[in-house]
Amino acid sequence: MTTPAIELIHIDKRFGPVHANKDVTLSVGQGSIHGIIGENGAGKSTLMSILFGFYAADSGEIRVKGQPVKIKSSSDAIAQGIGMVHQHFMLVDPFTVLENVVLGVEGGALIGPALAKARSELKRLADDYDMQVNPDAIVGELPVGLQQRVEILKALYKGADVLILDEPTGVLTPDEADHLFRILGTLRDQGKTVILITHKLREIMAITDHVSVMRRGELVANFETKDTSVDELAEAMVGRSVLLHVEKGKATPGEMVLEVKDLVWRDSKNVARVDHVSFSVRKGEIVGIAGVSGNGQSELLDCIAGITKPTSGEIIFEGKSIGQLADPRHLREEGLAHVPEDRQHRGLITAFDASESSILGWQFEEELGHGFRLNRKKVVESCLREMKEFDVRPANPLLKSAKFSGGNQQKIILAREMSSNPDLLIIGQPTRGVDIGAIEFIHKRIIELRDAGKAILLVSVELDEIRSLSDRIIVMFAGKVMGERDSSADERDIGLLMAGVQKGVAA
Repeated sequence: MTTPAIELIHIDKRFGPVHANKDVTLSVGQGSIHGIIGENGAGKSTLMSILFGFYAADSGEIRVKGQPVKIKSSSDAIAQGIGMVHQHFMLVDPFTVLENVVLGVEGGALIGPALAKARSELKRLADDYDMQVNPDAIVGELPVGLQQRVEILKALYKGADVLILDEPTGVLTPDEADHLFRILGTLRDQGKTVILITHKLREIMAITDHVSVMRRGELVANFETKDTSVDELAEAMVGRSVLLHVEKGKATPGEMVLEVKDLVWRDSKNVARVDHVSFSVRKGEIVGIAGVSGNGQSELLDCIAGITKPTSGEIIFEGKSIGQLADPRHLREEGLAHVPEDRQHRGLITAFDASESSILGWQFEEELGHGFRLNRKKVVESCLREMKEFDVRPANPLLKSAKFSGGNQQKIILAREMSSNPDLLIIGQPTRGVDIGAIEFIHKRIIELRDAGKAILLVSVELDEIRSLSDRIIVMFAGKVMGERDSSADERDIGLLMAGVQKGVAA
C-alpha cells in the first residue's frame, strides 16, 4: 500500500472546558481528494489548524509521508509541503496578485528578483492548473472567485503537495464552484493531495474520493465516497435522520408589508447597481431573490435596510415611505430585522464577546438596561437563551465572537434577528457556511415565521435554497429584475434569467 500523505494519530485538543478534538486518528491517501464533514463545532477546522500549525495539539502525533514531524507554526507546515486556503482569505487587499504570492518568501531585502521569479512561476502554475489570473491586478479589486484562486496559487508557489481548503465554495457562484472542482481534479490527477472541509454533501459526493465524518470532536465514520450516499453522510454527521428537503404548506399572503418602486442606486462611478427595481412582499409569504452574486442583490438589501440611501425611487414599509429618510435603528424600531450577507463585517464585531454581538442593533431595548448602561447579567442571560434555542456551539456568551466557527457566528446573528419577532425579515445568504443540521433548523424557523404571518425577503446564491423556501422568486441580473416566477418554476428557466436571457434574447 502507498504511504499516506498525512497521518494524524490520537490527536487531542482542549480549549479550556471545550474538548475540540477527542483522540482523532485520520489517514489521508496521496493523490486523493479527502473530504472532512461535520456540524459546526464538530472540530474539523481545529484539526486542520493543528495540521497547519496554527494550534498545537495537547497530545498525539503528525506524520507526513510516513515520517513523524513537529509542526509548531504555519512555517513548519509549509516546509513540510502543506498549504491551507482559509474560509476567510488571508490576502492583503491593496497588494497585487504577485505581491501577495511572494509575501513571506521574498528571499532577501531586494524584492525585484523575487517578483521576477514569481511572475514566471505563477504563469507556469496558472497554465498547468487552469488558474489564469492577472499578476498585476490589485487583489481587493478582484471578484471573490479570483481571490480564492490567488490563495491556491500562493500555496502552490510555496511548494504545497497537500492543500487544505476550508469551506471553499461558501463564497463562490455555481460557475466558480464548478471551475474550482475542475482545478481540484487537475491537482489530484497531477499527484497533489487535497483535504476538503465542507458542509455541502453534494459537493462531497461530486468531487471526493474518501470522506471522514466528525461529530462533537470525534471522528465517527470513514467512507469511500462511491460506497456512501447523501442520506448516510447526513445521518452520520448529525447522529439522527435529517430532512434534506423543505416541508411547507401553501402560503396565504395577507396585507402588503414592503413595496419597492422604481428603485435606483448608483455607485461612486455613477453605475446603476440597482436599476429601476420594483416588487412587493406581503405578510405570510417568502419572496426569494435569485441571481449570481454581484448582480445588485447586496445593494438592494442595503437600501431596504437603511444602510444605503437610494439614488431615486421609493421604499414603502408598512404604508410609510422610508426610502430617503430611514436609518437602520429607525427601521428596527418599526419592525424590520436584517441578517446581512457578510457576517464578519456587517453582522458581528468579532472583538466583542458573543453576548455583546447578540444585541447589536438592539442595545437600547429597555429590558437590557437603561440609557447607556447595560444590565450585563440580562445581556448574558438573553444570549445564553438564544444560543440554546439555536444550538450555538459552544454555548458560551462570554467567548469572543471571533472564536466561533463561521457557521456558529451565523447562528448568533440569525438568533438575534429572528428572536426580535419582526414584521419583515430580510436575509442575505442565511445558510452560508452552516452545517446540514443547522440548515434544516434555520429553514424550519423561516417557514415558521412565514406561517406566523411575517413577511420575508430572502437573498441566496443557492438556487436550491431559493426554490425550496420561496413562494415567489424574483430574478436579478446586472441590477435589473429579469422576471418573476413561482416556486414550481423550471430550474433551467430561472438559470437563463440569472444569465440575463429572457424569452430567448440576451439582456
